[in-house]
This record gives sequence, C-alpha cells and structure tokens, in this order.
Amino acid sequence: MSKFRKDYIITMKDIVREGNPILNQVIEEVTIPPSEEDKETLICMMNFLKNSQDPTLAKKYKLRAGVGLSANQIGLNKRMFVAYLTDEKGVQHEYMLINPKIISHSVSMIYLPQSEGCLSVDRDIKGFVPRYERIKVKGYNLEGEEILLKLSGYPSIVIQHEIDHLNGIMFYDRINKENPFQLPENCKSLN
Repeated sequence: MSKFRKDYIITMKDIVREGNPILNQVIEEVTIPPSEEDKETLICMMNFLKNSQDPTLAKKYKLRAGVGLSANQIGLNKRMFVAYLTDEKGVQHEYMLINPKIISHSVSMIYLPQSEGCLSVDRDIKGFVPRYERIKVKGYNLEGEEILLKLSGYPSIVIQHEIDHLNGIMFYDRINKENPFQLPENCKSLN
C-alpha cells in the first residue's frame, strides 16, 4: 500500500536524490487500466507540482518549484510521470502519463539557455542539454485510454526530461562531457 494517496502532501523529503540507484534504472511498465492506487499516486504527484509553483504553499512546505515529476523520483518503480508547466506562449499544460513512449521526433533540436534543473539534483549544473524540438508521445491517461501528444518547444523539453527519468537517464548525461556548452549542428536556443 503506497502512502501517496490523494490527500498526502509530497514534500522535498519524499524526493529521491541523485545517487539513489532507482534514478539510474529503466522503470517497469504499469498495468493498464491503472489501479486506483496508481491513479491516486499520479494525482498526489500533480498536487506536488501545483503546490511547488504556488509561492505561499511552496514556502509553507519548503518546496522547490518543479514542472515535472516521475514516479521513480518518489522511489516508485512505475513507468509514469506528471508535468505542469506554462509554455513560451503562456499556455498552461497539464499531463499525467502512464507508460509514455516517444514514437517520432524532429531532426531539429533545441535547448534551454539556462540549462535544465531537476528536483532530484541539489547542485547547480552548467551546460546545454540538446532536446528534440518536436516529439510525438504515445501513452495512457488516468482512465487507461491511449493518448497521442504532439509537443513542441518547452513542453517537448519537459516531457523528454521526464521520459529520460523513466529510462534511467539524468539530464546531465546529455551534456557534452568535453565541452558542456557545445551543441549539435541543428540545435538552437529555445528563447
């Protein structure tokens, strides 16, 4: 029985930090349709993201602001994540995805000029993280229905970061080791 029920408030003490082996392993698929427990866990995770972006609640619970959270970041070997973000145009995006897979992507790439951050990483890491500019992702929603998302720009970056988590890849694994600010030829800044 998971503690991550709808009314449980996830705080930073629940977030697994780098060095924990679960962050470096490929995470197992979730049975479809998802169990009530898996649904409640996803709702609980989404509540964390919303709380972390609310200045009053973030201060009250001492939360770092986050835009994405994978189940393995709270210690669960379940292939699912949530994302709650505002894109470059000011549009709000909210995703709860189970067993997500990138089924196609653009050749063109983008990166965040300020680099990427991660709730599981407490240190500042410099360097560019190249990501596909556009992706198509297949997965399942809370009801167990198959969904297809077409994402570009910032939402595309966030979702790739979370899918990487489920594959045991940390964002800094994608930074060029010899030159952290070197980028592939077809890569441009998001802003």
